[in-house]
Amino acid sequence: MSIPLLFGFLFSNPKVLLIVAAVIPALVLMIYVYRSDRVEKEPTGLLLGLLFWGVISTFLAMISETAGSWLLANCLPGGEDDPRYGFWMFFVVVGLSEEGFKYLVLRWRTWKSPHFNCRFDGVVYAVFVSLGFALWENIGYVLMYGMGAALMRAITAVPGHASFGVFMGACYAAARRAENFGDHGASVIWRVVAVLLPALIHGCYDYIAVLGSEQGSAMFWVFVLGVFAAATSMIRKMSRRDAFIAPPNWYR
Repeated sequence: MSIPLLFGFLFSNPKVLLIVAAVIPALVLMIYVYRSDRVEKEPTGLLLGLLFWGVISTFLAMISETAGSWLLANCLPGGEDDPRYGFWMFFVVVGLSEEGFKYLVLRWRTWKSPHFNCRFDGVVYAVFVSLGFALWENIGYVLMYGMGAALMRAITAVPGHASFGVFMGACYAAARRAENFGDHGASVIWRVVAVLLPALIHGCYDYIAVLGSEQGSAMFWVFVLGVFAAATSMIRKMSRRDAFIAPPNWYR
């Protein structure tokens, strides 16, 4: 298909255009992280599988969040008007559900993989799972709310999920390295941190986003830019300092 025909097809099919707009931010970030993997590239099949399971994790989180919000509404004395509702909803129900299910599929698919042999691999794996989650979630939002949502989420939510994945992946790689060298206790601690740290950051992101005031809006952008800057810096440092976390023949 020629480029003019392709553009004609896109602009004559608004839903297709919206889906493309929803997918592009995740695709750009996937390419960036993949190209930052300098020591040893990961197999395409493994990465596509992680992307797919990231999509599946959205459905698991949706079920968990629906159940959690129902419990909060019915167990807190004031229901949704209870002052504690926001904390429990954003930090526990949403943050732990989404980051927890991302972590579960990440660990299930990669923990014993023979390809998981470098520090930066943990970041690549976690970001691909997170972007699978973000991609599917983004398509839903964009189809519902239009191109304005696509533009806003392209600079907030999608990079946000990628950043949560960077923090998760760095801790996850530290856990794998500790396990490889026989320090099971440290490995367990790093695995717990790999869930709790991104869940905490995710909870802060959502909590600040719903404050609604001008002060809340300013806080949101400062927080978002700080998270993105920290994640980008971590990618660059880990990419430059990447190394094997065990001998190549470690895995059986």
